[in-house]
Amino acid sequence: MELLLNSIKLDWPVLLPILVCSILVVAVAINRFSYYSRNKRDVVLFIPKLQKELAKNNLTGAQNLAIQCGGVIGEVTEEAVRIFTEQKKGFSRSFDIAANLATRKLESHLTIMGTIGGVAPFLGLFGTVVRILYTFQDLATQGNQSAAVAMGIGSALIATAFGLGVAIIAVIFYNSFQSVVKRFEDDFQLIKLLFLSFVDSEEEVKTSDVSSSIAL
Repeated sequence: MELLLNSIKLDWPVLLPILVCSILVVAVAINRFSYYSRNKRDVVLFIPKLQKELAKNNLTGAQNLAIQCGGVIGEVTEEAVRIFTEQKKGFSRSFDIAANLATRKLESHLTIMGTIGGVAPFLGLFGTVVRILYTFQDLATQGNQSAAVAMGIGSALIATAFGLGVAIIAVIFYNSFQSVVKRFEDDFQLIKLLFLSFVDSEEEVKTSDVSSSIAL
């Protein structure tokens, strides 16, 4: 404890950026966890209901179902219904735009956490180097004092430990949240494939009708 207090007292200018990084990691983690929790939906139950409405060609019912679902999944589905109603031929491209915009919302602030995960160890290493330099300077002026040298090196290593600790936590959260975003993207693809199946089926019906009329 004495070593920690001594490190904070002597090296606070170097430890301050690491402290700021740790606060940012906590803030982003709380923000993203809250956002993902609010937007979490069970697509295993939602997709079959949506499929039934589309099979009946009940687009109003499909839109109401999307509104009831809410969250990012509901927003993307509602946009998919609108695109399906207005422009079936360009459905895939238009839906991809809507899905990518939703993905940007999901990935918001994650770059901060990824950057901290890469930078924090170097901040800790920088603090360690600075403290060791001061320790050598004190050693040169005060002579060989083993206790002072041990205290200085121990204090220097605390900065590295703090930096690594913040980086490890940031990387864990970053990878975890990226996996959540990936699951949302998979859900968007399921919705897209569902709508495309009905777009393709309508095109097949039109083609068969044209072929029948030509044969007649």
